[in-house]
Amino acid sequence: MAEIEIRLPKMGESVTEATITNWLKQVGDTVALDEPLVEVATDKVDNELPSEAAGILIKQLFQKDEVAQVGDVIAILSTDGASTAAPIASPQAVENNVASTPEIAAVTAPMASAVPTTSISSANRFYSPLVKSIASQEGLSQAELDGIVGTGSEGRVTKKDILAHISSRGNQAVVVETTTVAAPKAVEQKPAPAPVIASGTDEIIEMDRMRKLIADHMVMSKSVSPHVTSFVEADVTNIVNWRNKVKKEFFNREGENITFTPIFIEAVVRAIQDFPMINVSVNGTTIIKKKDINVGMATALPSGNLIVPVIKNADRLNLVGLTKSVNDLANSARNNKLKPEDIQGGTYTITNVGTFGNVMGTPIINQPQVAILALGAIRKVPAVIETPEGDFIGIRHKMFLSHSYDHRVVDGALGGQFVRRVADYLEQFDVSRKF
Repeated sequence: MAEIEIRLPKMGESVTEATITNWLKQVGDTVALDEPLVEVATDKVDNELPSEAAGILIKQLFQKDEVAQVGDVIAILSTDGASTAAPIASPQAVENNVASTPEIAAVTAPMASAVPTTSISSANRFYSPLVKSIASQEGLSQAELDGIVGTGSEGRVTKKDILAHISSRGNQAVVVETTTVAAPKAVEQKPAPAPVIASGTDEIIEMDRMRKLIADHMVMSKSVSPHVTSFVEADVTNIVNWRNKVKKEFFNREGENITFTPIFIEAVVRAIQDFPMINVSVNGTTIIKKKDINVGMATALPSGNLIVPVIKNADRLNLVGLTKSVNDLANSARNNKLKPEDIQGGTYTITNVGTFGNVMGTPIINQPQVAILALGAIRKVPAVIETPEGDFIGIRHKMFLSHSYDHRVVDGALGGQFVRRVADYLEQFDVSRKF
């Protein structure tokens, strides 16, 4: 019987594992090439995985809510029409079976190099780079890390395991191993959040997986980067009038609705070119200056959560190209069709708080970037208009730009000049331009 292994594919540079959230095909079902087989969730995005081959599903090697590592065999298909159902096997059983089955061994050999390198502790236990990174940020000793019970494949510690361990540490003293001469020393603990007691009339809602990830990411960002926010008010009357004038013609020619977002992104890109030290990341005591300008745009999902799809090489796109990219990514986000690569590689992020009627905000930096721009609501306000004939009061369209930045590497001058430059480009928008 010819059998084909379906492995968890590589889904981005920093993605090392995924949680099986739903099997779209059951044992005994016929699977076509490229037909969705399973739904998985990573710390980046939820995604459907298409089948790499056609056949009959005879084994599911991971159950729902189990965590698989990139390169793990998650299912086996039969290509000779046999539909013998098989129970879900453990990863260890699969490994033993692979070693003893010639057909599978032949497929396994060339795939071995696709499995990412993992870190190995002093006890020869395997840890993914993500787990090691969290351990380092939270100050876990190697001994404490080795003591965590893993629920992943072959007892590996998953992100879920280490976060659960960290949350359960509470006020317990953690003792660090020392030499026989020195007394045990307690590791400094972060203050535990105040306990909240629900009353009988309160509704208790468990955070979904994405909300937990967002919460972890936000807390991490605030603990890593000292945030400073600068505010500028921009007169965008010219942009509003120009868009109203061309939006019908734009749609007829391009088949796309032109929103304000691509116009704002265009101004941000030009400002980044003027101030390239905004387009950086921090690695310890070194600064990594990014050559590419990849702009992320925070987008609301139907669930109410946020995700940040990325427009790659935004500096190489004209306004039409930016519009198409913005619309494509926004539609994919709303329909849960984003791919892992769609939300990776961002170097600067914008978030449109004006969508919710907010005039300004203090956004949290999307790590490992060093700055983020919040776009406020566009409002009609009375304003002083200067002309050669004198000043007068008129109605103008204005908005606030809120620029948060990492004060480790972006000082007030650079952060303030950058957002002022963005406002200048918006105010100087050419109303006679063609799109």
